[in-house]
Amino acid sequence: MNENRTLIIGAGGVASVIAHKCCQNPEVFPDIMVASRTKSKCDLLKSAIKSRIETKTKSSTARVDADNTEELISLIKDYKPAIVINAALPYQDLTVMDACLETGVNYLDTANYEPPETAKFEYKWQWAYRERFEKAGITAVLGCGFDPGVTGVFSAYAQKRHFDEINYIDILDANAGDHGYAFATNFNPEINIREITSNGRYFEDGKFIETKPMEIKRVYNFPEIGEKDMYLLYHEELESLALNIKGVKRIRFFMTFSQNYLTHLKVLENVGMTSIKPVDFEGKKIIPLQFLKAVLPDPASLGPRTKGRTNIGCIYQGVKDGKPKNYYIYNTCVHEECYAEVGSQAISYTTGVPAMLGAMMVLTGKWRKAGVYNVEEFDPDPFMDALNKWGLPWKECFEPELVE
Repeated sequence: MNENRTLIIGAGGVASVIAHKCCQNPEVFPDIMVASRTKSKCDLLKSAIKSRIETKTKSSTARVDADNTEELISLIKDYKPAIVINAALPYQDLTVMDACLETGVNYLDTANYEPPETAKFEYKWQWAYRERFEKAGITAVLGCGFDPGVTGVFSAYAQKRHFDEINYIDILDANAGDHGYAFATNFNPEINIREITSNGRYFEDGKFIETKPMEIKRVYNFPEIGEKDMYLLYHEELESLALNIKGVKRIRFFMTFSQNYLTHLKVLENVGMTSIKPVDFEGKKIIPLQFLKAVLPDPASLGPRTKGRTNIGCIYQGVKDGKPKNYYIYNTCVHEECYAEVGSQAISYTTGVPAMLGAMMVLTGKWRKAGVYNVEEFDPDPFMDALNKWGLPWKECFEPELVE
């Protein structure tokens, strides 16, 4: 294991942001490797970074199949990184974790494991690695994007700095960007559509309550964006925050969608294009959602087209010194500014920057402890400081509009 080396698995939009931000931070990341199933994509990413950033960071590329644990082990043994940043698909989390265990290397990802055959994402599969990572003396950081990720750090910060007890958490994710297409997704279409078409869930009074997809709608006036329709979804950080935030009675997650987006999605769902069940087509088994992914615009291509802002944050209600207290902490990001800096739209940017910061926390020893952890289980202070320095400054409001 070489403390000066970082291996990034994946070459999509998020991996691109991670690699760019690592190269902006050569003191912590003097040597990176980007590896994916298609080496040419890694090579293009390396060239793009070189054209944008003057950096002392040494970069290299490799081909690896993230579904193949033996290939991953071989690459890790050859490159000898101190940490693997997994920016591949959630289906591949466990094979990458297995490879890190075998080689004694720290691990970080941005989304929890999801079985390919079932649209069901939860932490149980990855939490099952806790004892093995502890025995190996290595750190695994789970869900270190924005949501999950920064939303968990925000929660740890709110708990540490502002509350004796947090009772209610509403996580709000708004994208007011416009890419000009009739229909496209801002991150991996397969993952995005599986998430949105699944039943919603929220945590209340010690248990999860299930809802139909898009059943619960609210309208919220977002700072710097304005009023937007938002819908209750299930998001994985609810599962870990319900365990790690003391006194919590209810946690909900809302995401904004335009009516145009929902209409397109409903039509695609009605004709079977969002299904993950294989169908016979010209003598082959194909999965309709994977075919749909192939014909939709690549999210990585949306950067130059997307205009507008995102706003992602958390509203907390709780108690401090015996008195009720409300607190809202959020980040707004401008799509055009993200593209000018790293060639990405803000959705990839808000996921990739926190992944780099989480790796930085591990490599500098601030988040280094053996085992498998969600981000809210670490000290939030150094990460919160780093957000302001590295492109995702946060803002606070002590009299927020609450979600009914």
